[in-house]
Amino acid sequence: MGMVEVSSWRELDDAIAGVDRRHGSGHAHSTLVFRGLAKSSYSHVSGLARLQGDYAVLEPHLIRNFRKYAHRQTPGPTVWDWLALGQHHGLPTRLLDWTFSPLVALHFATASWPADDGVLLAVDCAAAHRLLPEPLRVMLDREGALLFTTEMLAREAKDLASFDALDDEPFLAFFEPPSLDERVVNQSSVLSVISCPEFQVEQWLGKHQDLWWAWSIPPEVKAEIRERLDQANITERVLLPGLDGLAAWLRRYYTPGLAGRAEDGGASMSGMETDRQQEGRMGG
Repeated sequence: MGMVEVSSWRELDDAIAGVDRRHGSGHAHSTLVFRGLAKSSYSHVSGLARLQGDYAVLEPHLIRNFRKYAHRQTPGPTVWDWLALGQHHGLPTRLLDWTFSPLVALHFATASWPADDGVLLAVDCAAAHRLLPEPLRVMLDREGALLFTTEMLAREAKDLASFDALDDEPFLAFFEPPSLDERVVNQSSVLSVISCPEFQVEQWLGKHQDLWWAWSIPPEVKAEIRERLDQANITERVLLPGLDGLAAWLRRYYTPGLAGRAEDGGASMSGMETDRQQEGRMGG
């Protein structure tokens, strides 16, 4: 599809609506999921891959030890619940953060790095799911669902090894995390999981260019969108409930212009990551 540069909030809003109209799939609501990147140089590479080296070998150890040391947390009985919890708190996983709301994604694209182009990415998750292995497609059809739940995934794949074994070709699935806290709910959170830890979402996008759309947001448009979002109360105070989000909102609100560093805008789903970590999360 390539990247389309927008010149205004209105142009971007119309472009998103146009994609929805042209690619309706019969669902009652939009089938698009969104990611916002604060810098165009950021990528859609998982936190697990950013460990570098033989990172795929580390994946089961990370999950096992996270469950062991976080045993007092009870997100749910499946490995998918624990993966969602780990991703939520910054554990390196193969998951990526998305949202049903383009406004939420735009918050993370515009809350920081004012001098850099931001990016909004949209993927048609219904179309992506038509490429899934048959057992997963049949389950979605039987449930009449657009996305998986953690329980649905666990029925066909009790662990990541079982998930990976469903097909020889890498595939991408989207699921809704459990409502771990208000942040998940307020951000209308969605998670993606790829069936091979060494295969990145960027590679999947390259193979399926008819299933996604991306818009480049230059600095002057970033500023316009940021003003619109603040007026609509799409801020850190709402999307990152708690004192961390409140402090991030106040810091940005009382800074002339936009904050100049990634950590100054609450520009990640957790609001507690380094710039390097943020590259693989909703905030960049």
